[in-house]
Amino acid sequence: MKPIPSEFFAGLPGADLIVEGLLDYQNGRHTIPACLVRMARPRLIRAGMMTPSPPHDDGAELELYQLLSSSEGARSFSRYNALVREIISFEHALDHRLSASRT
Repeated sequence: MKPIPSEFFAGLPGADLIVEGLLDYQNGRHTIPACLVRMARPRLIRAGMMTPSPPHDDGAELELYQLLSSSEGARSFSRYNALVREIISFEHALDHRLSASRT
């Protein structure tokens, strides 16, 4: 994985979670931010921030919910939805920034 250029992510929604998650993922930690990075993996690969292997990771959403359930209790479902929305916003903003930087 490449070094994380924090200035590239500056101002994007959820950038702090992504930067933290990339570090956690690189170090093999199973954290909420690392799950979010695994969920955003296709966009991060296109941005050159992650390598293409392993090809598919379908357990990130379930692991995220399990981590939230153990720490958030009854609020886990709403927290899960909020984090997913934040990652979707991050992905859209990242796509926009990448397309703007290529033109």
